[in-house]
Amino acid sequence: MAIDVSNLSKQFGQQMAVNDISFRVGKGEILGFLGPNGAGKTTTMRMITGYLSPDTGEIKVNDTVVTEENHQIRAAIGYLPENNPLYLDMYVVEYLNYVARIYKISQPKERIEKVLEITGLLPERQKLIRELSKGYRQRVGLAQAILHDPEVLILDEPTSGLDPNQLVEIRQLIRNLGKEKTILLSTHIMQEVQALCDRVVIINKGVIVGDGNIQMLSDNLTSQYQVEVVFSRAVADQTLALIKDYEKHKSLGENRFLITGGKHTLNEAIFDFAISKNLKILEMTTIRDSVENIFQQLTNKPS
Repeated sequence: MAIDVSNLSKQFGQQMAVNDISFRVGKGEILGFLGPNGAGKTTTMRMITGYLSPDTGEIKVNDTVVTEENHQIRAAIGYLPENNPLYLDMYVVEYLNYVARIYKISQPKERIEKVLEITGLLPERQKLIRELSKGYRQRVGLAQAILHDPEVLILDEPTSGLDPNQLVEIRQLIRNLGKEKTILLSTHIMQEVQALCDRVVIINKGVIVGDGNIQMLSDNLTSQYQVEVVFSRAVADQTLALIKDYEKHKSLGENRFLITGGKHTLNEAIFDFAISKNLKILEMTTIRDSVENIFQQLTNKPS
């Protein structure tokens, strides 16, 4: 199932939370949905799940319009909210049984056992939810989101409160789920985006300021390229300056240089230079902006 968001807007009083945004999440894609606090991420996610109605615009899941009344399409969506509301006085397995009855899951016992296993909750199944650590409560929230085996997952800060070992496990679970499901993932952890997401959409002050894979966004933002290159022998500074589109360089030792130059052409120019000087290139790496740098550039632009 794909998610199509078209010209979506939502206003609370005088505050325009989401302002005419459009984007698409393809089937089997993990999309990172990024933005500062108050940017409109959670409001957008609530509208996609049908918990909020948009003022204008339309959301389709598998070409069917999402509304608060359309229970069939909402049943195809799994949702882990940011605040992860749970019934703290219920046991883990009791809570999942309750969720299974809501979704009218056939063979609930087998499905609950499977979800407990893949979320690492089997040892905690007979504990009260209030006795669990924040990380394990987050796992319970993820378990309820996937219990009915939805085709679309909306995950708002799914790894909040997890320790490093739990982070690895839950990221692997999300990665595995992404092979079969469409996932919209909101997170503040930039390494998570790099590790999990096929593409990112960045929202700021209610509008989309970036949409694409990390390499594309980096290319669009960067007016210069930096290439780290190791030649087979020493090269004089004045000789490096002969590289087409060269602007500057820094010596990193052992015939290794960080060369800065024109966009889209520097790699080819270095190859041509090496051939002309009878040099071998032992290593060459294009230095790209990190997700964090891209995020900062796009969300710190003046209004």
